Amino acid sequence: MTQRIVLHVSLGKAGAAAVLPDRLAGWEIRRVGTLAEAGRELRAGAFTVGLLDYEPARQQGADIEAFLHRHASVQWVGILDARDLEHAACRDLVVEHLCDYHTAPVDPLRLAHTLGHAHGLALLERGRELGGAAAAESPLVGQGEAMQTLRRHIERVARVAAPVLIWGESGSGKELTAQAIHARSQRAGGPFVPINCGAMSPTLIHSELFGYERGAFTGALRAKAGLIESADGGTLFLDEIGDLPKDMQANLLRFLQEKTICRLGSTRAIRVDVRVLAASHVQLQEAVARGDFREDLYYRLAVLPLTVPPLRERRDDIVALAEHFFDIHASERAARLKGFSNRAIAAMLEHAWPGNVRELINRVRRAMVMSDGRLIEPEDLDLAGGAAAFPASSDDARTRSERRALRACLERSGQNVSRAARELGVSRTTMYRLLARHGMRDMTGPH
Repeated sequence: MTQRIVLHVSLGKAGAAAVLPDRLAGWEIRRVGTLAEAGRELRAGAFTVGLLDYEPARQQGADIEAFLHRHASVQWVGILDARDLEHAACRDLVVEHLCDYHTAPVDPLRLAHTLGHAHGLALLERGRELGGAAAAESPLVGQGEAMQTLRRHIERVARVAAPVLIWGESGSGKELTAQAIHARSQRAGGPFVPINCGAMSPTLIHSELFGYERGAFTGALRAKAGLIESADGGTLFLDEIGDLPKDMQANLLRFLQEKTICRLGSTRAIRVDVRVLAASHVQLQEAVARGDFREDLYYRLAVLPLTVPPLRERRDDIVALAEHFFDIHASERAARLKGFSNRAIAAMLEHAWPGNVRELINRVRRAMVMSDGRLIEPEDLDLAGGAAAFPASSDDARTRSERRALRACLERSGQNVSRAARELGVSRTTMYRLLARHGMRDMTGPH
């Protein structure tokens, strides 16, 4: 068996250290006697698992808690006297920072099993972090068919310089799509300038977009380049283009045709080299039919149309997105919080998500702050009441959701059927039946 190393931080407990041999069923034990020594060891080498024993009455709990928080990537196993658990601070530390604990006298065989399980959890967590790092290279998270199709379209439109019109519901990720196009284009080294056309004051929008010269109006004490000019050499993203006033639509059309702008208070044309990406949550064809949007501008912008799918059409990605936002907002959560319960996953899969990805972000962040347990529950996401639940789905969709929940539960339990069954609140017999129904018996480990 490959030898692995566990860092044993023994703070004033010679008895506990004495009962542990130097090698423990495939593990080499490296002992340190202070937190400072432990910190140096952790900085010098990659430890997946750590052993911690200390006496609550003798050590400063705040120092230990700070140390464990700094090294949360290590799976920590505690070695305690039974009487240690009478201290509230010790109990809190176990719940918040340890993946498991043993009481003295320690059984070496049981401890070796615990270390192996902790090592497996550490490898799973490391794989999750690597996956999150890979996803961070692209602003678009998800491996479902809808997102794979969108990525293929992004790769194609990024290669050319023609304008792109992005349609999608509010909160679906239109700006992230625009950023992805810019990042994969030949203009990636230039600026990306986003403009929310619906948030700009109608009285200021002309000067904000095109800039102005000194003295152009009261208060114009010096010349200022506009947002279009500031995007020279890069990409201009016009979000909610449908909210642009009709008079400004004419000025924008002129810029798209001539590639020049004229600052307010000036007659000099300035050539600007930008690629224009536009987005709207309303169908611009309908706005054209109503007379609210210029038809000639629409056809100038919609050379390459893209559609960002709403979250309800990306149900395969909901769990991955939730875990992604859980990771990137990790600084907002309590140390004890480890992820989502199966009930929470089921609630997220059933929800209609009218607010799309933006709603998912808000619910996850709120749950990370409000949750009292080790796992986020539907109540923490404010989904317990089934509000805005998804309409009755097909048998295939329900089957996919059930399989997803089973797979997530097995991963959290280390492929242990008994633990997974307890977490789901079903008998082992029912668990086996569910696994057999979904063809997942080969995913299980020790029972």
